[in-house]
Amino acid sequence: MSETLVLEPIKAADACVIWLHGLGADRYDFMPVAEMLQETLLTTRFVLPQAPTRAVTINGGYAMPSWYDILAMNPARAIDHDQLEASALAVLNLIEAQRDSGIDPARIFLAGFSQGGAVVLHAAFRRWQGPLGGVLALSTYAPTFNDQMTLSASQQRIPAYCLHGQHDDVVQYDMGRDVYARLQTLGVTVAWQEYPMGHEVLPQEISDIGSWLSNKLR
Repeated sequence: MSETLVLEPIKAADACVIWLHGLGADRYDFMPVAEMLQETLLTTRFVLPQAPTRAVTINGGYAMPSWYDILAMNPARAIDHDQLEASALAVLNLIEAQRDSGIDPARIFLAGFSQGGAVVLHAAFRRWQGPLGGVLALSTYAPTFNDQMTLSASQQRIPAYCLHGQHDDVVQYDMGRDVYARLQTLGVTVAWQEYPMGHEVLPQEISDIGSWLSNKLR
């Protein structure tokens, strides 16, 4: 991910948030959000990777930034699992790079909006083994979660915060609730927050995320 955008905090970094954008967006999409959060998270570095540009089947094969191809929307999304896996492994490499730079993995967080959220959920709860600060799942779903999945003890200790719009017509509300319910069932400490919005991000949501991160970074 040579195009990764790194936003250094005001003070020396001792925490990090790796934040993945959604389908068709880019690494600058959440830059204003990261800068806003850094006004109170004075020692938190934000790492904003860029998805590769590739053809997206549901969009008529048009090439756009995409963490993985979406082949069909209904009844459930059909996706290119190999591409999602590759994106998740790239996230693990970013975690390891931050760890190697001196950041305690227990103070490294993964965040993702929509398609980016699906990748970070897979990375944290299906692939990463070890401590992690937590996962922020914004307006997203978990295409790789299923009834047979189990979590290791270290994965169970990763807290999660699921945030979703009540009127989301891209990633339906029930898909977000399913992530929350499944993580609960698996023994994860997970919080839920919903907003009167569509497939977007609201200022109140950013404030809530800042409070959640601040609490975890005490």
